[in-house]
Amino acid sequence: MSLDHNASLRDADPIVSRIIDQELRRQQHGLELIASENFASRAVIDAMGTPLTNKYAEGYPGRRYYGGCEVVDEVEQLAIDRLKQLFGADHANVQPHSGAQANFAAFMAIVKPGETIMGMSLPHGGHLSHGASVNHSGVIWRAVHYGVDPTTGRIDHDVVREQARRERPKLIIAGGSAYARIIDFAVFRSIADEVGALFLVDMAHFAGLVAGGVYPSPVPHAQIVTSTTHKTLRGPRAGLILSIAEHAKAIDKSVFPGTQGGPLEHVIAAKAVAFGEALTADFRSYARRVVENAKALADALVERGFAIVSGGTDTHLMLVDLRPKGLTGKVAEKTLDQAGITVNKNTIPDDPQSPFVTSGIRLGTPALTTRGMGRAEMVRVAELIDRTLTHPDEATLGRVKLEVEELTSNFPLYATAQPAGRVRRSA
Repeated sequence: MSLDHNASLRDADPIVSRIIDQELRRQQHGLELIASENFASRAVIDAMGTPLTNKYAEGYPGRRYYGGCEVVDEVEQLAIDRLKQLFGADHANVQPHSGAQANFAAFMAIVKPGETIMGMSLPHGGHLSHGASVNHSGVIWRAVHYGVDPTTGRIDHDVVREQARRERPKLIIAGGSAYARIIDFAVFRSIADEVGALFLVDMAHFAGLVAGGVYPSPVPHAQIVTSTTHKTLRGPRAGLILSIAEHAKAIDKSVFPGTQGGPLEHVIAAKAVAFGEALTADFRSYARRVVENAKALADALVERGFAIVSGGTDTHLMLVDLRPKGLTGKVAEKTLDQAGITVNKNTIPDDPQSPFVTSGIRLGTPALTTRGMGRAEMVRVAELIDRTLTHPDEATLGRVKLEVEELTSNFPLYATAQPAGRVRRSA
């Protein structure tokens, strides 16, 4: 039986079609509070589902190892140009498949194996790819880590400076996955300069806030900036690297042929769409509302007896210490999930629990803000979280889930989306 290339997904593979529809319904009818997740626009999703996926394009625009790349050259160059405009960078590489791969390629471009890198400790809010022992970055390089002051929950730059003087790293990394305060990039750069290190910022979590003008840009201070393109930037799941001109060739070579082969040009097209969206006034308004909503949610949780690490947030996320409630992150995540509220368990600084249990949960407002929710809804979300965790009986969980569905119905997501088998083809 020959393959019908024109068959819809529902007709060609009803099993996969059904699973996709299930996930769409989960997203539509639940409260998405995972700080690293967001809802890409239909335009971004459409760009990913195009025949650009068929094209091999090893190399860079104008310098490919395959013929027939004149069209993908155009879309990749557009993504590069928009990205440089968005962040004011000298150089941009849009080929990394993820943030972790962007970090690995950047590290390989500027730090020799065995040399010392220094980033934020994973249990204190850093990221796996910044030298954690279970990640290749913690094996290939000698990794040392700074943390936060356990009393304030904030980075103590004097402590970081003293540690850098002792360790003499070749690379200092700022940025993380669970740090809710604004990072002082100028101070970090001064520390790096003092010890002869390069300075890299991983802005994966707050890139959209930088683009929207509500978080300081690391680009004027760091020689290299890496990021994902989803999270607050609201694009496809992928990565990017920005740099000063001096490191452009080394970074491009490290991405290809160093760490990756053919680029995903359909995803790069989606990046171009997302970067175009991020250049608009609407996106700047969105970024402002993300931060406003995060502050409102944090304040409402504090009023209900929850503890917030560092006392609050300057960004899109907050780290909730559940110890005053007598809960672990693992229990809270599972309980909230039963009520249609999606969060992730997360370690807190000096956490007495294991990373598989944790004493905290991480919450973020990018996805709910994309749906159109505002400060009033954040207060209601805090009340739903509190009720769920305070009275986790079956009746309460059922009532909260119905209220969650009622709330989400007022802020429809992909309202015109059709079942997976009947999505309009972009070809």
